[in-house]
Amino acid sequence: MERLGRFSMGTGDRFGQQGPVQLSAITEAARHGIIVTPVWNKSNREHLFTGSRPEDVRAEAEAAVRMSGYAGSYFVDADHINLDTVDRFIECSDFFTIDVASYIGKRAPDDRIAGFVDSCKKYRHGVKVPGIKHGLPSSEKQIAGIAEKYLQAARKAGEIYRRISENKNDGSFVVEVSIDEVMQAQSPVEIFFILKMLKDESIPLQTIAPKFTGRFNKGIDYSGDILEFSREFEDDVLVVSHASEEFGFPDTLKISVHSGSDKFSIYPVIKGILQKHNKGIHLKTSGTTWLEEAGGLARAGGEGLEFMRNLYALSVENLNDLRAPYSDVISVRHEYLPAADEVMQWNGSRFADSIRNDMGNKDYNPDMRQLMHIAYKLVTHDLAQYLDLVRTHRDIISQGVFENLYNRHITRVFPPM
Repeated sequence: MERLGRFSMGTGDRFGQQGPVQLSAITEAARHGIIVTPVWNKSNREHLFTGSRPEDVRAEAEAAVRMSGYAGSYFVDADHINLDTVDRFIECSDFFTIDVASYIGKRAPDDRIAGFVDSCKKYRHGVKVPGIKHGLPSSEKQIAGIAEKYLQAARKAGEIYRRISENKNDGSFVVEVSIDEVMQAQSPVEIFFILKMLKDESIPLQTIAPKFTGRFNKGIDYSGDILEFSREFEDDVLVVSHASEEFGFPDTLKISVHSGSDKFSIYPVIKGILQKHNKGIHLKTSGTTWLEEAGGLARAGGEGLEFMRNLYALSVENLNDLRAPYSDVISVRHEYLPAADEVMQWNGSRFADSIRNDMGNKDYNPDMRQLMHIAYKLVTHDLAQYLDLVRTHRDIISQGVFENLYNRHITRVFPPM
């Protein structure tokens, strides 16, 4: 079967221009003993917003590999697909992020719930997990409650997986299940039983993306109790490892961290836990490549800066529409956004510094950064000009893309092998 490496990274690229630079960061990491598998990911929502197609992501990945002479493994992810959107991704993708968050809380038939609870008799007095001192407390009532909340979502994941496998050879693709875009974090014991549900659906799962405690807003640092996250993340890693053996998942099964871009305050925690237990992780960072393009064009000045100023003004006008699809992962406060007229007077450095996640820079504005993160859909108002500008200023943009991916993410998250 296609097997995902111990460390892998969602290197999404919303406008398909930065593949070779992304691979140069992956290659540089390998030279220093950090082996990361790149995964180009783009969701159906992003395709609709930008006018691209799933085939375009495959084409970008293959072109980047040819241009770079890259010899490692790589994947193309059908990101956050469901039963309504999966079909258009099947032919060109070999990684499928099955998103069933919308089914969480929808009740499965009573006989299915009863059957699942009955299959969990051995866990009615707790779950022993190596590395977790007192194990995970569980009872028949608790297991029933977890089934009532999550079983229907797991059944839907099985339905989507079977749709893929009916049209694609088993073992020719990687499966991830995503349950992260919800308000409430899953506990370690919930993750254990969710994994059993997914195994009961015969899904050869290689990565699962849960919701963690705290806010994982797109493109900015983690917001929450770092000590609480540390305890939770370590337990989750141990639970996933134990479930892999307990239920017979592929030995590549690992945690996936979505909206993982720029979570600088918890990267040392993640890296330390991975080293301590010799475990892997999948980290998704798609949106930050677009922000490096935006910052690079601003720094370039001239037409690039003018384009970004105008885009910012348009994004402020359309703030409510832009943030609506991202309500669980965006917290833009209008009162903290600079007025569009003011931004029209800024030079390129001021604009770029405002959207670069550098807490030590007095001009950094996390609300503006989040807004620009989701403003990419407005680029389609003049996509041809935008792409011309990106190609014209490729050098300055490439420098930012490499720096962001390699120094700000790869080296901070992934330990050397």
